[in-house]
Amino acid sequence: MDTKRKPTAKANASVSEPKSLAVAAHGIHTGIQFARFMSALMTDLIEGRVSPGIGNAACNAGGKLLKVVELQHKYGTPGPGRSQKILDLTMNGAEVEQIAGEK
Repeated sequence: MDTKRKPTAKANASVSEPKSLAVAAHGIHTGIQFARFMSALMTDLIEGRVSPGIGNAACNAGGKLLKVVELQHKYGTPGPGRSQKILDLTMNGAEVEQIAGEK
């Protein structure tokens, strides 16, 4: 029986930085950005740049973001002065600062 292990992403020094990390560093606020991130993540997983655990966690978090948008679409109401519902994956910087200031 061969007990040799295949090199992992951590053990392989020639493995470059994950492409999905660069996408995520710019932020994921729109559906297009989300699709780019997921595409890069799939490539990273296949090429061994990201561990399966990290990939699983990122996919689970992404699924939760999509669920939020689905619920906004289903149950949301248009904001003040708007005729359409706002479907956002994330809050913008001003909203984050406002929430942080309320605590």
